[in-house]
Amino acid sequence: MTNEQTTSNRPLLKVRGLKKYFPVRRGFLQRTKAWVKAVDGVDFEITKGQTLGLVGESGCGKSTVARLALRLLDPDSGYILYEGVDITRLSEKDMKPIRKQMQIVFQDPFGSLNPRMTIGQTVEEGLRVAGIRDRAERKERVSALLQMAGLSPEVADRYPHEFSGGQRQRVGIARALSVQPSLVLCDEPVSALDVSIQAQILNLLKELQEKLGLTYLFISHDLNVVGYMSDWVAVMYLGHIMEYAPAEELFVRPLHPYTKALFDAAPKPGQQVELKPLSGDVPSPIDPPPGCKFQGRCPLVEARCGREEIDLVEIDTNHFVRCWKVAGT
Repeated sequence: MTNEQTTSNRPLLKVRGLKKYFPVRRGFLQRTKAWVKAVDGVDFEITKGQTLGLVGESGCGKSTVARLALRLLDPDSGYILYEGVDITRLSEKDMKPIRKQMQIVFQDPFGSLNPRMTIGQTVEEGLRVAGIRDRAERKERVSALLQMAGLSPEVADRYPHEFSGGQRQRVGIARALSVQPSLVLCDEPVSALDVSIQAQILNLLKELQEKLGLTYLFISHDLNVVGYMSDWVAVMYLGHIMEYAPAEELFVRPLHPYTKALFDAAPKPGQQVELKPLSGDVPSPIDPPPGCKFQGRCPLVEARCGREEIDLVEIDTNHFVRCWKVAGT
C-alpha cells in the first residue's frame, strides 16, 4: 500500500505490519488470561506536508495506532520509519532528538494542560526542552507562538481555567508547535468543542499546515471533519484498516461495506431521512472471529468470510480495500 505513485517525495512517516496486544490479567497473581488485539497489522504512510485522516468507531484502535506511530507506546511487531530511519526499537536516548519533530494535540483541551502552570509556562516548557536558555528569547518565542495560535500574548500570565475550550485547544496547539515539529498527531482535536469553535480550530490547523509545512496524522470519528482536513483517509475497524484511499476518491466512491455504513450513518446538511445505524454488535477484541472482523455486521457476508482473512487489495490506483466481495477474488 503506497501513495508513492503520485509523488516522488519519500514518506515522512511509514508504518508496516504494526501490532499491539494488551494483556488481560485476572486473579490474585494477575496472570495473563487473554490479549486485547487493539492493533492487528496496520500499514500506512504520510507524505510530508499532507494529512492522513484515520477514521472509525470508538474503540477501533485509532488512538493506539497514533501513539504507536509516535513511539509513545512500543509495538509488539511491525516497524516505523520516520524520514527513512527505523525508529521502532530506538532507545529513549536515541528517540529524544526525534521526539522534538513529532508532537501531539490531545482530545481534551483542559485535561491536557497543567492547571497549576500559567499559559506562558505551558508553552515555554517546550522551549526549555529544545535547549533555549535565554529567558528573554523564550518569552519572545512564547508571544509569537500564542499569536500564531490566534491568542493575545497578554494571556501568558493567565491559567487554563480562565479560558474556554477553544482557547485552551489553541494553547495546546501553540505548545505542540513550540519545538518546531514536522509531524503533528491530532487526536480528536475538536470533538470536545462546540460546532462553531470546531470550524475555527480546523481552519487554524489548515493555515498552520500551509504556513509551516506541517504533516498531520488526524484522528476523528467524524467523516465530515476528516473529509475537510485530509489528503488521504484510512478507515479502521477492530484493529484493521478496511479501506485506504485519497480523500476525494473515498468520499466519491466508498467501496468497503463498513465505509459505506459510516457514510450512511453520518448526518448531512438538510438531511430529512432517518439515519441508518449499523446492525449487530462489534466483536470483542479479546476473541475476534476468524476471518473478516466485520462479517457479523456485513450485508455482503458469505461463507469464506468466516474462514479466511483477506489483506488489503488494490482495487484501483491507490485505492485499497479489505473485502473478498469487493475485490472479486
